[in-house]
Amino acid sequence: MQRLLPPFFFLVCVVMMALLSTYYPILRFLEYPWTLIGILDLIGGLSITLIAGVQFMRAKTNLKTFNRPDQFITTGLFRVSRNPMYLGLAISTFGVALYLGALSPFLICALFITVVDRWYISYEEKMMAETFAQAYMDYKAKVRRWV
Repeated sequence: MQRLLPPFFFLVCVVMMALLSTYYPILRFLEYPWTLIGILDLIGGLSITLIAGVQFMRAKTNLKTFNRPDQFITTGLFRVSRNPMYLGLAISTFGVALYLGALSPFLICALFITVVDRWYISYEEKMMAETFAQAYMDYKAKVRRWV
């Protein structure tokens, strides 16, 4: 069975957010032009994700979530967050929710962050600890999971 990769999960969540905002908004609390603030978050979050992804590509390391890590990156954005790619996607989902201006998309935003934290990151941290042992534990003690 193919595993649900984070970028695809992100896109599924964005679609679900748009559908909820359209058909079940619960409460509209932001109107245009204030909703445009969300675009800044979306662009900023995607930029963080892209910068961290490029850093992985330059190091020629595995980018796929469920494959064993082959290099340990601790520079660049990884100095301030152990998971800058996920942080960027989380910021982006928040931006989409703001852009949509309704309360219900924030439920999907919370779902996205919870799944990323409990499923993807937990799995990756286990693999990192198995692969890089004490070096990863030292890094984990110095750098926070999100920010």
